[in-house]
Amino acid sequence: MTERYEVVVVGGGAAGLSAALVLGRARRSVLVIDAGEPRNAPAAHLQGYLTRDGMPPAEFLAVGREEIARYGVELVRDRAVDVARDAAGEFDVTLAGGRGVHGRRLFVATGLADELPKVPGLAERFGRDVLHCPYCHGWEVRDQAFGVLATTPMSVHQALMVSQWSKDVTLFLHTVAEDALTDDDLRRLAAAGVSVVPGEVAGLVVDDDRLSGVRLADGTAHERSVLFVAPRAVPRTGLLERLGAELQKTPYGTYAVVDATGLTTVPGVWAAGNAIGFAEQVVNAASGGYRAGATINGELLFADLDEAVRT
Repeated sequence: MTERYEVVVVGGGAAGLSAALVLGRARRSVLVIDAGEPRNAPAAHLQGYLTRDGMPPAEFLAVGREEIARYGVELVRDRAVDVARDAAGEFDVTLAGGRGVHGRRLFVATGLADELPKVPGLAERFGRDVLHCPYCHGWEVRDQAFGVLATTPMSVHQALMVSQWSKDVTLFLHTVAEDALTDDDLRRLAAAGVSVVPGEVAGLVVDDDRLSGVRLADGTAHERSVLFVAPRAVPRTGLLERLGAELQKTPYGTYAVVDATGLTTVPGVWAAGNAIGFAEQVVNAASGGYRAGATINGELLFADLDEAVRT
């Protein structure tokens, strides 16, 4: 027998837990489906979240799970593999373990995966001294020797941004051609004091489990203690696509189109966090989940009142 809930939340990160907390406190029956794949798992700490600055991501999620449990919210460690909208506009969700659940409303917070360039050693050090976000990690590595691994001409923007945290920045063009940089790019890089090194990066130099340099394909090595890279974002939008939600292409991936409350173009389906944008940090995701949760509760309330009036 399919278990029925007022709201099914797919995704147990900041956005999903925040929505579940609001809905649980509103006395709604809620199920959170958590596949256990948070984007920030490689990071030692989350930063820039007022009162939670420096907190380990795993601890943040553990506290969130404890909080939602106080209000009767259920959480299952599983993966949602399919979803269908029924004739009543409600949702049947199939889990990888074979369980089927039904929700009057659906909240999708499945996030994204970071796909790193195929440079040996890069993935192993991601979240340690291979980083992607200066707002997340810049303070902790300030004034060190930065490298920036270019993946597209837009990596110039990343090099310029990280120069706020260090005046020793080298942009490694890697697979980006020198002539792909515009005159404005070159002028800004020079103004920021960013050095530009052409040539493909072949690997990293690591000593005593610490990054110490970047090695080019020609064998030359450049001393660096931090390397910034912009991963390719792979949003997990499979469930939204199955429901026919409108998606929009951006330079950072394809994401769900939502309104100010997180409502997608499919009635009854909300989304937040990295399911709707590359730059949604933990604090943004939690805010989006709160807003969506409150909106979902209000919609359910008035739908039930209108039904009572009709009958």
